[in-house]
Amino acid sequence: MTAAAEYTLAELCIVAASKSFANEGEVLGTGIGVVPRLAASLAMKTTNPDLMMTDSEAWMLSEPNPIGSRAPDFVPSTESWMGFSRIFDNVWSRKRHAMLGPTQIDKYGQSNTSALGGSYDKPKTMMLGARGFPGNSISHPNSFFVPGHNTRVFKEGECDFVSSIGYNPARLPKGHSLDDIDIRLVITNLCVMDFGGPDHQIRLVSLHPGVSVEEVQQNTGYPLHIPAEVPTTEAPTQEQLDIIAALDPHNQRAHQILDNPPGNRS
Repeated sequence: MTAAAEYTLAELCIVAASKSFANEGEVLGTGIGVVPRLAASLAMKTTNPDLMMTDSEAWMLSEPNPIGSRAPDFVPSTESWMGFSRIFDNVWSRKRHAMLGPTQIDKYGQSNTSALGGSYDKPKTMMLGARGFPGNSISHPNSFFVPGHNTRVFKEGECDFVSSIGYNPARLPKGHSLDDIDIRLVITNLCVMDFGGPDHQIRLVSLHPGVSVEEVQQNTGYPLHIPAEVPTTEAPTQEQLDIIAALDPHNQRAHQILDNPPGNRS
């Protein structure tokens, strides 16, 4: 399909992030945050109609709910019950794919959602906590969205606090191997990456229009694996933009990236 003439950076990221859920079949897609949520919903509406989603409470949906407030007569497309115990069944069987936005991601793909600076007993900043992330990261695929790509997020050395399992042999749980780790995509305001380089090194998959390899490396605190040819991130189609607009009628996506510039910055 023909690329849209105009689109925002948030919309470019939503479409790029949706590719992580494409063609996965019947798995539970969990997008935590506006961009990941819209990415999973877009995939369910286009590239993976078998993707399962919940209403974020206890019900499965056959159509993703739009985000934000809804009309009083809105009726969700409830299909079946999806209580907490069934979520665990999906987690343990690897039939789930979550996308979220950590505060730090190190060279191993380990992430931090817990604390920054100081010691864990006395951190400079306390955050949400690891919650279920240690078990999720060893049990099923995960992807990341980072709205501000810089060396504070992609920091040199290990994360201040390791909240999730990555490609670090020293931190693998007993009985597991690196083959159990599945970090699909890392989408940022500059590019798309994965951990498909040599020895699971972070790898540049595509550059957003107008962004250079040098800019990405300067904002990453450890070496990137850079293939000989790095494509440009595929622009959204008008059909995809129309679906995103319907899923986000209050335009919450416009507030997820600083100033939300045009998706093509060339």
